[in-house]
Parts: sequence; C-alpha cells; structure tokens
Amino acid sequence: MIVRALAAVLGSPPVPQGSWEREATFASAAALRGSGAPTKETAERLAGRLRAVPGVGRVDVRPNGFLVIAVTGPEDVLDDVPSTEPVETAPSCPADGAGPWPDFPRTWDNPGFAVRYAYARAEAVRRWARDLGVATGAGVRPGRLTGPYDRAVLRVLAELPSRRESRDPGWPAYLERLAAAYHDAFEHASPIPRGDEEPSDVHAARVRMGDAVRAVLATGLRELGLTPPRQI
Repeated sequence: MIVRALAAVLGSPPVPQGSWEREATFASAAALRGSGAPTKETAERLAGRLRAVPGVGRVDVRPNGFLVIAVTGPEDVLDDVPSTEPVETAPSCPADGAGPWPDFPRTWDNPGFAVRYAYARAEAVRRWARDLGVATGAGVRPGRLTGPYDRAVLRVLAELPSRRESRDPGWPAYLERLAAAYHDAFEHASPIPRGDEEPSDVHAARVRMGDAVRAVLATGLRELGLTPPRQI
C-alpha cells in the first residue's frame, strides 16, 4: 500500500514518473500548495516524513519545491489497485455500443480491440493458471516482478490512484496504455509456464498482476459505459 502511505503524508497520491525500468519514482507538488510556510521549508518537512515511510528508498527535494520519491518495491503498488472487479452493474451503453472506440476492425490497429482483448486475455490467464497449478489469489507476494516488461505494467497501474482523484481521469488513453503494456508483458514475460517449465513464484506474481490489470480495465470500461468481454 505504498501509494496510500505516501498520500497520507502528502495529502494526495503522488504521480509516477519515468519508465520504472531501473528505478521506480513518484513526483509530488504537495509542497507548492498554500500552507503559509515557504515552499522550501514545507518540502523539506514533507521529505523528512516521507523518508520514514516503509518502502521509501530516497526522497529528493528539487529547487522548485517538487518532491521526487524513489520506492524500493515497485510491486507494492499492486496493493493500491483493485484485484477484483467492481460489483456487476448494468452499464449505460453508448449509442454505438463501443464507447470511445469503434467496434471494428477487431485488429491491433483499433485501440478499443486491444483494450478489450487485454481484459479477455487476463481473464483467460487466470483460468490457465489454475489448470497448470500456478498459485493464485491475494496471498501471492509479487516480489519477483523485476523485469522490464513487468515494471512497465506496474508503472501504468501506479497511475490509478492519482487519476481517480483528478477531475478527468482520461480513461480511454489510460486503458489503451495499460492494455499495450500488458500485451507486451504477456508476450515477453509469460504469466504461465511454457513447454516443460515448472510453475514458479514469478508466474504466480505475474498472474496476480494480471488480476489487477483485469480489474482496472473492468473499472475503466464500466466508467465508459461498456461491459468487459469475457471472450473475444
């Protein structure tokens, strides 16, 4: 719950920055908000409190008062996003039934297809994982998500808390980026064993990450008035 812990100090969720391939960092402009104290003084005070938060590796105070926070466990952001889908509700379907995207063509050239397929793919991974004996569920600890493709998914997921507090979460573009990152991870960092490969904790961690991706995609699609597709 690293993002929630940071938000408790800052007053609002920080925003992830960079690619996270080498280091997972967040940025916050909390010190610039009107508090009566000079910006530098406020920033240093917040930085001191942030350094005491478990999971924070470094806090830099920029000359303009922005705070840059490096965390030691990027996978901890999975505790800040849902791992289960929102309660089933009847969506108010858009007139064309496809929301911000056309229904066709159902190819990679259509970002709406990529989003829907990412949801269906994550749904299928959960079924395949159970059949192949990969551990699943909230009890799985995702400490092996260290590869660049896993980190890319975590980086996009880390945006969710700050987006949800914004006036315009920008669901379409966000879901497109999350889907693209998940498809890359699926192809290059498989969440399920392949060939004679034995199920491992890294597979379990990737399945758990996929659960988070599926839940976030479902949330965003329902916000857009669309029903997440179980199959495509």
